[in-house]
Amino acid sequence: MLEVVHEFIEKHQLLERGTTVVVGVSGGPDSLALLHFLWSQKERYDIQLVAAHVDHMLRGKQSEEDMYFVKHFCEQRSIICEATQLNVPVYIEQTGKGVQEAARDCRYTFFKQVMSKYHAHYVALGHHGDDQIETVLMRLVRGSTTRGYAGIPVKRPFGSGYIVRPFLCIDRRQIEQYCRQNGLHARHDPSNEKDDYTRNRFRHFVLPFLKKENIRAHEHIQQFSEMMSEDEAFLEQLTKEKLKHVADQKEGCVRIDILSFMSMPKPLQRRGIQLILNYLYGNVPSSLSSIHINQALQFLKRQHPSGVLHFPNGLKVIRQYEVCIFTFQQEQTSEYEFLFHVPDTLILPNGCQLISQLVDHYPFVEGDDYVVFDADQLRLPLRVRTRNHGDRMKVKGMEHPKKVSRIFIDEKIPASERAQWPIVEDANGNIIWIPGVKKSAYTATNITKNRYIVLHYKKQ
Repeated sequence: MLEVVHEFIEKHQLLERGTTVVVGVSGGPDSLALLHFLWSQKERYDIQLVAAHVDHMLRGKQSEEDMYFVKHFCEQRSIICEATQLNVPVYIEQTGKGVQEAARDCRYTFFKQVMSKYHAHYVALGHHGDDQIETVLMRLVRGSTTRGYAGIPVKRPFGSGYIVRPFLCIDRRQIEQYCRQNGLHARHDPSNEKDDYTRNRFRHFVLPFLKKENIRAHEHIQQFSEMMSEDEAFLEQLTKEKLKHVADQKEGCVRIDILSFMSMPKPLQRRGIQLILNYLYGNVPSSLSSIHINQALQFLKRQHPSGVLHFPNGLKVIRQYEVCIFTFQQEQTSEYEFLFHVPDTLILPNGCQLISQLVDHYPFVEGDDYVVFDADQLRLPLRVRTRNHGDRMKVKGMEHPKKVSRIFIDEKIPASERAQWPIVEDANGNIIWIPGVKKSAYTATNITKNRYIVLHYKKQ
């Protein structure tokens, strides 16, 4: 067993000489064997050890006795031990999380604190090959992300360094044998015997069948995990490069061009959604799964040009024609109205500018970002406001007034932007221009006059 673990540590570069390693120790066989192994090999690897134990206060006196057991074990071997009691039941009440997730949150927070205190580069945990089998199968059955299907990572960034798992190359049987050979009498958590937890059911009913088929099943699953991780790292890097050209990100918001995004290969689309969610959430909630990624992809593929998906923790996925926005931000619906003098520069709430000028000849400008009026025909002062219910405008080239709401739809103005879009009206209340969208019938038609008012909509 020892040689297998040594080779595994070397292969994955799990330990660096001259560093401090925090070892998470529950007192059970896996973590106790890991602590003993690293302690017995500390000269070989030139490492300093700190044991970290958490009493989650879930099993009363029994879990408190586990803490004293770990402390005593460390004292006998002159290993630094940091132990704490964390009230996980209170944390569960505050957060609404499940027992396993809540305990993990509290435990990992403590590990980071110990890491920082001792300037440690690693946290070593006792997960082994049978844990890997259970994790991979659970995620395949429940559904997960592409990265999640790879199971437990051998090494991953954590705090100021890494979490490492040197025992993923061996199984529970080998660890129990190691404990017997070295006289290690570990503690046993009775909750591991209950079938209330999904992992325990896989351990008690599925794992024995696989082991009967192949006693070395854990080695093959670990190989599968490593190949999946390597493939995923490569595809994720490709996805990041592609996203640079199809997505814009701001704090709390990512905007993607749907046509460009959907032209990416399907495996990159899936990973693109995952990367966007990782960026926005930071710590992805456990309630988010592959189901949400599939929902987002179907949402982008459908024919309907607009709509909203509601994801956990208030994240909205908003489709607006050729654009899709992932955001936690709330829509801004406040109304406004400003006097707009000539000449003048008006800064709008959306950050864009409206600029008015008086010129002595007809300017030949094109596009809906400019409009020209006959200064003698236009009734001043102008007003710039948000839209009102029932607004209509006499559109240039049309016989009858057209609803502003219909203009927005026809011109594919995103629904989330319509409430804040500027409307320009004259002193008589006639809508003379929807900046950047549509010109009215009030625009200048005679190009021989010597006074014109030019309005320009300058976007951010």
